[in-house]
Amino acid sequence: MWALWTWLFSFFFILAILIIIGFQLVCLIDLEYDYINPYDSASRINRVILPEFITQGVLCFILLITGHWLMCFLSLPYLYYNATSRVRGVAMVWPGGPCPWYLQGEHLVDVTEIYNQLNREKKKRFVKIIYMICLFIFSLFWLLFNLEEEYD
Repeated sequence: MWALWTWLFSFFFILAILIIIGFQLVCLIDLEYDYINPYDSASRINRVILPEFITQGVLCFILLITGHWLMCFLSLPYLYYNATSRVRGVAMVWPGGPCPWYLQGEHLVDVTEIYNQLNREKKKRFVKIIYMICLFIFSLFWLLFNLEEEYD
């Protein structure tokens, strides 16, 4: 029964991440076709980046504590990429050592550079969405498998 609930939570967490990435992609495409200005696009994207990171972290934690090692192992590269991709090598010093990237604002989209980075940001989100669709398919398979096992 717990496995079924775990896969159900996993299904909805991955669906939420897919929606967030899709929203970011729509914002970038709207910016490309001049439907919105760079400030609005960057503020909309920046508003949902941290919830994306938190959702992915919670998903990995749930999969880890419930013993679904394969799915956790498949989810870790995405979490690692999110945690390390925004660090540019310049670390501020704060009382505990180097300042984490999220305190420097490195995870946010820069309003002044968004046009220069538009193609790269779109490609990153397309790769993220393809990766998450694969995880979504795996999660859906295990959800249906456990559902069938539960009611057999």
